[in-house]
Amino acid sequence: MENIIEIKNLSKKYNISHQRGGYIALRDVLTNIIKNPFRFAKAKVRQIARLETKEEFWALKDINLAIKKGEVIGIIGHNGAGKSTLLKILSQITPPTTGEIKIKGTVGSLLEVGTGFHPELTGRENILLNGAILGMTRKEIAKKFNAIVEFSGVEKFLDTPVKYYSSGMYVRLAFSVAAHLEPDILFIDEVLAVGDAEFQKKCLGKMEDVTKNEGRTILFVSHNMDAVLNLCQRCVLLEKGKIKNLGNTKKIIDQYLGSDKANKIINWSGNAGDANVRLLRSWAKSLDQQKEFDTSSAIEVGLEIEILRPTSDLILGFTLFSEFNYELAYVLYDDKETTAPPILPPGKMIKKFIIPKDTLTQGTYRIQFDIGINAVKRIIKYDGELIFTLNNLYGLGGRFKIPSSSKGYTSLFRPPWAVI
Repeated sequence: MENIIEIKNLSKKYNISHQRGGYIALRDVLTNIIKNPFRFAKAKVRQIARLETKEEFWALKDINLAIKKGEVIGIIGHNGAGKSTLLKILSQITPPTTGEIKIKGTVGSLLEVGTGFHPELTGRENILLNGAILGMTRKEIAKKFNAIVEFSGVEKFLDTPVKYYSSGMYVRLAFSVAAHLEPDILFIDEVLAVGDAEFQKKCLGKMEDVTKNEGRTILFVSHNMDAVLNLCQRCVLLEKGKIKNLGNTKKIIDQYLGSDKANKIINWSGNAGDANVRLLRSWAKSLDQQKEFDTSSAIEVGLEIEILRPTSDLILGFTLFSEFNYELAYVLYDDKETTAPPILPPGKMIKKFIIPKDTLTQGTYRIQFDIGINAVKRIIKYDGELIFTLNNLYGLGGRFKIPSSSKGYTSLFRPPWAVI
């Protein structure tokens, strides 16, 4: 079967500016201006110019990849590996620095919330616009129109400008348009994570259907290893902008998860977020110094944030994943609260969660933090991630069989938490 996408020696470079040293304090500026206004102004301009430096950052380096018609290719890797950059180049949103791309056929992209939609147009008008961009006639679009609207579930808001849509509504309509207007190739980034769990399952089912029954090609970027495993025939593992491995999906995922185990992360520090909230650091530690990261010790999961402006309806919590990327628990800081959350003033805030001892069994676990404004937006999802491994030094407990599971899975929780 012929190649529908060919990528040869593709690279993408960004120039990053840095400010070396510190900034000049206001009091020093005023003092020196008063002392010698003319000489100071000229000297400081030269000093500030010297503090700024440029750095070359290669988001992608020497990517070579051939994809056949009808293939579903998964693209996985850690944050910053170059996954989204690759799809943006293939979608012609950003140009490559070097390299060559050959694409045969029409392309539909679902990369970021709102990509490809005109905010001032209604949902109905955007459906017609996207169809026209793909080269479809008005009659062809009309045949698909009802199916698009039914799948998206936004019938009531079809004649409302999409700038008033929530992120979930945006994604519903965008995916429905991309899937039903029949592009030859579909690029899908992690944007599906914005939708609810039911819609995500619906989308995955639709992608499976269009590849098996309609022979379309899909490039799928996701952190959901279950979805990648079930949907993709081959998988690409990106690391620091380069293809680390390519091949059988199960083997590539095992390699990716294995690298997680080898690179434990129990402390994170940075400055991630937006104008409302910043995540400064996160950590996981054993509360029993004699039993560091043992199943018989409670584990403290903590994070420090900085609130930059008065914020209400703050979501602050985390999801606990197993080494196989199964979601085990979702915890919020206000789970026990019965009253409306207060308006939090600007300032730093530390929140600690406790995973009780003898709750988890031996294994590797991942913590993914969730910080956002309820029903408005998610601010933090992947920043601050932690990975830790629990040992079973005292030989108590084990993995418990789940009788109802036909696949022979075992529970990572101990009784009475084991799923029976």
